[in-house]
Order: sequence, then structure tokens, then C-alpha cells
Amino acid sequence: MPTEMTTLSHAQAPEQSHPQNQYERFGGSAGCSFTQTLIHLLKGNIGTGLLGLPLAVKYSGIVLGPLSLAVMGIIAVHCMDLLVKCSHHLGAKKGKAFLTYGEAMEYSMENVSWMCRHSIYGRRLVNMFLIITQLGFCCVYIVFLSENIKQVVEAVNGTTMNCQNNQTTQAVPSFDSRLYMLCFLPFIILLVFIRNLEHLTPWSLAANFAMGGSVVLVFWYSLHNIQNPISLPYVGKAADYPLFFGIAIFAFEGIGVVLPLENRMKRPQSFSTILYLGMALVTLLYLSLGTIGYLCFGDQIGPSITLNLPNCWLYHIVKLLYCFGIYITYALQFYVSAEILIPLAMAHIPQRWQFPADLAIRASLVTLTCALAILIPELDLVISLVGSVSSSFLALILPPVLQILTFHNEGLSAWVLLKNITISLIGIVGFTAGTYVTMNEIINRSCTRYSDSTVC
Repeated sequence: MPTEMTTLSHAQAPEQSHPQNQYERFGGSAGCSFTQTLIHLLKGNIGTGLLGLPLAVKYSGIVLGPLSLAVMGIIAVHCMDLLVKCSHHLGAKKGKAFLTYGEAMEYSMENVSWMCRHSIYGRRLVNMFLIITQLGFCCVYIVFLSENIKQVVEAVNGTTMNCQNNQTTQAVPSFDSRLYMLCFLPFIILLVFIRNLEHLTPWSLAANFAMGGSVVLVFWYSLHNIQNPISLPYVGKAADYPLFFGIAIFAFEGIGVVLPLENRMKRPQSFSTILYLGMALVTLLYLSLGTIGYLCFGDQIGPSITLNLPNCWLYHIVKLLYCFGIYITYALQFYVSAEILIPLAMAHIPQRWQFPADLAIRASLVTLTCALAILIPELDLVISLVGSVSSSFLALILPPVLQILTFHNEGLSAWVLLKNITISLIGIVGFTAGTYVTMNEIINRSCTRYSDSTVC
């Protein structure tokens, strides 16, 4: 999933009066090394979606789930590679050093005569799904924070904790998780008032270490507590598979970091190697935690594997560390939407009112994400909905279409056309089924929560 590197995709590229060499980028000698780019790629694809994958495997089955994750990983990295190649080709034609995802879609539509007049809508479509995706990530973060902090508070308010023998405490119920969301709201608003990401750099680094250490401890606990004998279904229910799709594609939706990273390498020629190596490691991590987490907790697995950890001090620290990382990451994800929406609003506001208007828009967007999280306070369903609605478009549906539009006058083979149509159709079916099943489940759980409601 995208991080602060995503925001670089909205920087303006310098105009050039001569055709661009395929690997002429403005990263130059001061750009990122092989190792730095690999680390950024890993960071951009690992987030809250990772912790929801054990539940995704439950929805699809202990055999079908890992196989489906592997296939989805292969398709996702292929689509990322398509985006990079199309960006190279279109950038060379336009003489531009760097294209954003939206610009690539716009310029590809200019290659088709009957689409040329409406090509701007290609950029707007991509930007719309970027905004939905990034604000959707922010909704997920708020629900994640509320669920995990609520669990920690309820355990702390209970009996004395003793982790020496992995002993758990008796939780004392506290107030509703949605009230926790409201408590977080002012602190998140203050966080996004930091308009320069450079001020967040040390905190972002600390968040990376916190989240990394938490994942290691989650792995350690899950690996040492696998159930024996293993009696889990090989294949899940067909009706639950769309929920698997939504959670899985949410986890794999890191396509937004690809172009900014490739552009800022010292040697962009080696980016394909980094892309395939990095995504192979990401897929292996996803397969490992998804499978091991489900083997450990079985049918009791929660929307986030952290919610299944014992309520003792060691695992409280794990939850708090990951929550700290997610809190800081909120600002990084929010920045992408802010950089698209705020300049559009500023163009219609007098200069003397722009600063307060900027802050007001930021506060309004955060309040919107909090309101949506309160409306759907179910972590797994929020993840699945965001994945099905927007991540499927950015990661699966649009890249094959982009390749067809970019190279349609240059002799695409029937095999390439068939492959691209198949990938896009998978994305469309996943979008339709995932959205329908997730919305239906949201309604069902809401009816259960408000059982006295006449609406249900």
C-alpha cells in the first residue's frame, strides 16, 4: 500500500524541449540506490492489509487461499510492470521526464482518435480512484486504531497481567469502539495540519521500526502456537470468496508507489529487478503470515491478527507499537488526497483566506473519514470494501487497459490482448462481486447490531 513516496507522483516534472531518453529521470546521481528503492517498495506494500490476510485465508480455505494469494501477487506485479513500461513509452513520445499514473492514462487515450477529445477524463478517473483509495485507507486506519486501543484499554482495566506464562487477563468491557474514533479525531486533525512531510520524516522512520518489530513478534507467536491436529477446510465457502478478493487486493494495492520510485533511482534500468524481487518478498510475506495466522487461530481469527493476541503486556506493546505506526502513516496516506483536492479549491479562494481554508479542508476530510469509519465500524468489511471498489480499478482493471491504449497502433499480439482482457475482467468481476457481497454483509451486521430497528 502507498506511503509518502506516493506523494512524489504529484510533483511537477520539468518540461523538456528534446525527446526523452528511456532512462532519463530527474533522480540523477542524487537518486535512490538499489537497496534504498527496494526498502521503499517493501514499505509501500506492507501495511494494515497484511494483518487482515489470515482472515482472507479463512474466507477462501487453507489450500485455495494461499494459491489465490500467489496468483494475485503475480498478476499485481505484472500490472505494475505494465504501468512502468507504458509510462516510459508515453513519456518518450511527450518529451516529459516523468508521468504520473493519471497523466499516463490521459496520454494513452490521446493515441485513440475517438478518445482524444475526452482524454482528460482518463486522468480524472485515475485521480478519483486515488482519492477514494487513500481516504479509504484512512478510514481503515481509524477503525484499526479504535479496535486495538479498545482491546488494550479493556484488558488494562481488568485484573493484574502476568505474561511470564503467556497468561491472559479478563477483559472489562468499556465504551463502544465508535466513541474511541471520536476521541482520536482531534489528534488526527492536528497531525494532518503538518503540511510539510519532511517534518514527519523522523516519526515515519520510528513508525517503520515499530511496525516491523510488531510484525516479527506476531510471526513468532503464530508460528509457536499452530494448532495440532490441523483440521481446517481446504476450500472456503463460495459466498465468502469475494470478501477474500477485497481483502487481498487491498493488501496488494501498492501500484501508486511504482512510478515515483522508478523515477528517483540512480540507475532506473535496474528497477524491473527491484520490482520483481521486492514483490516476490512481499508475496512470500503475505503467504506466510496469512497461512500461519489462520493455522494458529483457526476459525477464531479476527479482522486483524493483532486482535487475537493474548491480553498480556508483551502483546499490548505489539498492538500499541503498530497503532503508533498506523497513526503516523495516516498523515502520509492523507497527503495524496490533499495534494489533489486542496489546490483545486485554492484556485477559487482569495489569497488572504487560503491558509485558514487549507486547514478547514484538511479538518473536513479527516472528519469525513472518521464519519465513514463510524458508519462501518467493522475492520474486515471496511478493508474489503475499499479493496473491491477502488484498489481493484487501480491495480487490476486500468493497467491492462493502459497497455492496450498505449500500444494499440503498434501491433499488439492476440495473446497480449487476450491476457489484458482477462486480467481486466478478473478485476471487474472482483469489483462487482466484492462490492455486492461486502455491502450485503455490512447491512446484515448493522441489522444484527440494531436488532430493534424496523428497517431490518
